[in-house]
Amino acid sequence: MSSALEGLKVLDFTQMMNGPFGTMLLADFGADVIKVEPPVGDTMRLTGETFLGDDAVYFLTLNRNKRSVVIDLTTEEGQHLAQQMAAKVDIVVENFRPGVAEKLGISYERLAAANPRLIYCSTSAFGRTGADSIRPGMDPVVQAMSGIMQLTGDERTGPLKTGMPYADLITPLLSTIGVFAAIEARNKTGRGQRIDLSMLDATIFSMIPRDAYYFATGETPGRIGNAHWQIVPYNTYPTSDGRHIMVIAHTDKFWRVLAAAVGADELLADDRLKTKDGRLAHRDIVDAGLSAAFSKQTLAHWNEKLLAAQAMFSPVLNFEEVFEDPRVQKDLVVELDHPTAGKFKVVANPIRLSDTPTSIRRPPPTIGQHTDEVLREFGLARVDGTQPQSESAAPLGAAR
Repeated sequence: MSSALEGLKVLDFTQMMNGPFGTMLLADFGADVIKVEPPVGDTMRLTGETFLGDDAVYFLTLNRNKRSVVIDLTTEEGQHLAQQMAAKVDIVVENFRPGVAEKLGISYERLAAANPRLIYCSTSAFGRTGADSIRPGMDPVVQAMSGIMQLTGDERTGPLKTGMPYADLITPLLSTIGVFAAIEARNKTGRGQRIDLSMLDATIFSMIPRDAYYFATGETPGRIGNAHWQIVPYNTYPTSDGRHIMVIAHTDKFWRVLAAAVGADELLADDRLKTKDGRLAHRDIVDAGLSAAFSKQTLAHWNEKLLAAQAMFSPVLNFEEVFEDPRVQKDLVVELDHPTAGKFKVVANPIRLSDTPTSIRRPPPTIGQHTDEVLREFGLARVDGTQPQSESAAPLGAAR
């Protein structure tokens, strides 16, 4: 076995981000992921303003290692074809709003009846039950409803969404753990099962330990920007060249190291700041003193000084600095060659397995690129009765 999930076949009905990100993880681990797209393709192919070839970079980022099959699930013929395929796979993944999978003939109940070993993973914005279940929802809406937006920002900015689509990312990370657990359970019992996860629940779960503060006090944690409500200093400070540096001193030892390295003798001499509780009680004094110290020199200067002192810190890096770093280039950045988009770079899966490593075996597919190839493997004919040809993007199950 060259990869951890080699031999597992996944039928992927997901679109946009949270579903495709999860199935990409499965594909990175070696699963054969068959992406089922409607005739117009995954909505993400046309989302955003940056394109390479025919597809948005958003789509290209989320769909490597997959094969694309076009099936029109709005027709009886297309639904029947999808059902036949689902009877022969290990895993089905969908992220429709509750009720849509049933309308399209690919509900868990229908597919599991024909394939008891089927693992069926559903993700949705607000879950399958309750008044909110039928609401449309995307990442910013979920961030607002989960409370994470209330935590982000400061009193000046008001609530902010995170700088990346947090709910869209944490949901597939957790749902993929659920899929792995279901695979292990099936190895023991021979039976598949349903994994059900909402973006809302996943985001609320991920706010640990902020929930503990609420349960203990009955209060919503305040918005304090880059600071921390229980650790001081824990913040970003501007340098003389307009850059920023993040520092943390969570123990008395790290506090002494930091203050000495930046030459803040007056802070070290202040008896009120010698303990964690003292620094917490005098947050304004600590922040003002460190701000004054860091403003005297450039980011490069402080980077050298704090590295030598072994303080806990980092410059706030821009993307050029992140992705041009030699280690990141070596370990995380991979260049793919796409038939229409040409050469472009993606971030590789960061999980390192010593015996069954992840891999990128194929670039993201064009629409329906593998329709006939997959049909042949499943022993299925096209809806019009003809045998599959070579590469074709014609929709399967389309009305004729």
